[in-house]
Amino acid sequence: MAQQKKLVEEITSRDEDFTQWYTDVVIKAGLIAYSNIKGFMVIKPAGYAIWEAIQKHLDARFKATGVENVCMPMMIPESLLNKEKDLVNGFAPEVAWVTEGGQEKLQERMCVRPTSETLFSDFYKDDVHSYRDLPKNYNQWCSVVRWEKETRPFLRSREFLWQEGHTVHASAQEAEARTQQMLNVYADFCAEDLAIPVIKGQKTDKEKFAGAQATYTIEALMHDGRALQSGTSHDFGDNFSKAYGIQFTDKDNTLKYAYQTSWGMSTRIIGAIIMVHGDNSGLVLPPKIAPVQVCVIPVQQRKEGVLEKAQELAAMLKDYRVKVDDSDKSPGYKFAEQEMRGIPLRVEIGPKDIEAGKCVIARRDTGEKTDCPIAELPERVGALLAQMQTDMYERARKHLEEHTYTAATTQEFEQTFAEKTGFVKAMWCGELACEEKIKENYSVTSRCIPFEQEQIAGTCVCCGKPAKKMVYWGKAY
Repeated sequence: MAQQKKLVEEITSRDEDFTQWYTDVVIKAGLIAYSNIKGFMVIKPAGYAIWEAIQKHLDARFKATGVENVCMPMMIPESLLNKEKDLVNGFAPEVAWVTEGGQEKLQERMCVRPTSETLFSDFYKDDVHSYRDLPKNYNQWCSVVRWEKETRPFLRSREFLWQEGHTVHASAQEAEARTQQMLNVYADFCAEDLAIPVIKGQKTDKEKFAGAQATYTIEALMHDGRALQSGTSHDFGDNFSKAYGIQFTDKDNTLKYAYQTSWGMSTRIIGAIIMVHGDNSGLVLPPKIAPVQVCVIPVQQRKEGVLEKAQELAAMLKDYRVKVDDSDKSPGYKFAEQEMRGIPLRVEIGPKDIEAGKCVIARRDTGEKTDCPIAELPERVGALLAQMQTDMYERARKHLEEHTYTAATTQEFEQTFAEKTGFVKAMWCGELACEEKIKENYSVTSRCIPFEQEQIAGTCVCCGKPAKKMVYWGKAY
């Protein structure tokens, strides 16, 4: 057990230093490694397996709505990027440029894609001709590069993995419907698969995507009370189609500009999983997306029949993602490693258990251990995985509820952020000056204008003028 204790001690306490705890977990759980290129991360097998599970679940949800996957180039000519000025201005500080190919200087600089609106728009202008060609519901899984000044594993790196959907439609109504639909896909995915409750709403004009008509977001609350923008969906109207010349002949035989959307979720969602569910022993993964759902650990595996029985149990659990840890390590170390990696259930089997016709099941989220007759193992595992998924969501929902506050006055707003962590719901007049003043005075930003509006007060929490919207405010990653 000394080895087990040492492994857990390598993680800083979550309540002592949340930032260091997070870094310890991503490193010790084997999710990432730092590369020799500043700001670029190596996603190790354990981390990539989580992304593969996310990809699998999300991709199925996308395809159920009629989305098809494509692959676009990773380079954007500067002249193409410059066609949409808002996009250029929005991403200019983060763009990485390629100026040479082989030993020759390029005639035109190439941007390594920070996002692909320009590429899709340029493609759609030649691919869409008639209303019969619409809609086009495309998505790509790829990496993008944004030259961030400060980086953190998964949350903010100079290269990250994501999916970016880009659709084109015949009407503004269809584009808006698709934008809302994909936001709901993200929200359902977070709640049902990741056990993370989210707030759905619209970004303010200050916070919306460069070049968008409207940006919608899902906001999640981390254990330390900070918000994480977890997925966004943008309605571009006909802004990009006018810039790039995406026109089609409509049913009335007139030439019209198309309407577009864009929506994305990235590997930063892995950071959300860690910060919402993790504890002082490491990761706690929701069963639905855990790469390994059950780890069978033979105790005293050198004794006759123990390893064979462990393999037998694994075979009984073939309907689940199961692994037998037959490595040459102590049981205590294996237990600690299983906990560190967040594997939902641990099944222990030793000589005495075999003799009694039972095994021991341990839940990762609560640490609860129960004896289980071997014959009942598959049924018990299925029930526990389902219960754990539900319980993890409920704990996260309760945390969100308990760390969401209301402020009717400037004094209440200031006092809440001085004393507590979490979301604060407060009224806003809609003026940019007030939004910027709140950020300057309290170091908090507008997270979203929620779809579910409440009338907390009649006046703006900043200036006292008549309020237009209730806004979620908070400190964010």
